Amino acid sequence: MKLAQKLVVNYFRAKLNLLALVSNKAAARSAFRLFCTPLRKPRFKEAPPVFKRGEALSFSLDGLTIRGHRWNHPRPHKVLVIHGFESTVKNFDRYIAPLLKKDYEVLAFDAPAHGSSDGQRIIIPQYVDMLRTIHEQYGPVNSFMAHSLGGLALTLFVASIPHGPDTKVVLIAPVTETTTAIDTFFRFLDLPAGVRKAFDQHIHDLSGYWPSHYSIRRALQQVQAQVLWFHDEQDELTPLSDAIKVRDDQHPRLDFVITQGLGHRAIYRDNKVTKQVVEFL
Repeated sequence: MKLAQKLVVNYFRAKLNLLALVSNKAAARSAFRLFCTPLRKPRFKEAPPVFKRGEALSFSLDGLTIRGHRWNHPRPHKVLVIHGFESTVKNFDRYIAPLLKKDYEVLAFDAPAHGSSDGQRIIIPQYVDMLRTIHEQYGPVNSFMAHSLGGLALTLFVASIPHGPDTKVVLIAPVTETTTAIDTFFRFLDLPAGVRKAFDQHIHDLSGYWPSHYSIRRALQQVQAQVLWFHDEQDELTPLSDAIKVRDDQHPRLDFVITQGLGHRAIYRDNKVTKQVVEFL
């Protein structure tokens, strides 16, 4: 961790623990805002060349402008590319050209608070609503690929719509359990148990669900699509141990691929992974 990053972490750790001395509820609200705020935003001097060839699209979501691109419209087979936390669809340009060669229509949008879209924070229900809007306005979408947080949002979305085995879903290092992500966040900032209890309550107050609801393992029980899942043994952000539990549930249409030495982000840039994803879709 760089010095500047350490200073930022120490600032938030001190601020939240000090606030907790006054009110666990207030500290939880502040911690939740931080949990949902991307602090690192990728910077591109210019967009990858394939984006210059795409049709620019935008729509409104919760008062925010969501921006993205579409290629090869109209085609009967549509693929939606979905990015993760602190990322952008521009990181997935390596997938777009091969999919276009298969004569697919490709859609790719930046989530709220990411890339070229508006906003300061993102929450899972909002990400799911974004996918639903894309599906309704520009779809129906036949195939999906998603990384990290996008994988959790995608699974929750697919579980909520009519679909069948002809739908295809690719998950690359997805956030499998929200509870695990929160546990990691609280350990990192060394926040007390009282704040965690208030944090979970705050999520329930906002959405009507406890954090355990936002779970790929739970949602996948309602997914009939063909699913191809990639996860790395050394993933430092979304632990393989959560993913293994899903694999061991033995879903009939789930294929699981474990990689080594790629971690959380290099995995979607790997040539072998890219090839398998494009062939599957």
